[in-house]
Amino acid sequence: MKTVVQLRAAKIPVIGFIAVHYWYVVIRGNQQDRWEIWQKASLSRDSWGHLHQNLMSPNSGVGNGMSWVETSWRGNLGDKLAQTIENSPLTYPYNHCYRYFPGPNSNTYVQWILNQANCNYRLSIKAIGKYY
Repeated sequence: MKTVVQLRAAKIPVIGFIAVHYWYVVIRGNQQDRWEIWQKASLSRDSWGHLHQNLMSPNSGVGNGMSWVETSWRGNLGDKLAQTIENSPLTYPYNHCYRYFPGPNSNTYVQWILNQANCNYRLSIKAIGKYY
């Protein structure tokens, strides 16, 4: 089964003109799993601190309009990203820590996944926390 990993984004409420929230969607066949860091911990059945799987539907925004697909990956890099994302409940170092600024936050997580998978995709300047 072919794997697709989407990087999705949405404007953050109130400050959407300067900040976006990023997350991943891992797609295999008809199954789509949304992976993200959220400001509140342990909100869903599949939560590891602030890391959530399927807290919201894959395409839902975060309160300031629709989300969009920033980019997607297939093939070897898609598989490597998916594996890194799916292992992140055990490997991401900030599951139990969240700060809006300077991080760690949702964008810290997305950048960490990219770094772990040796993917050189550059997040937007609006990805506050990516450098944490």
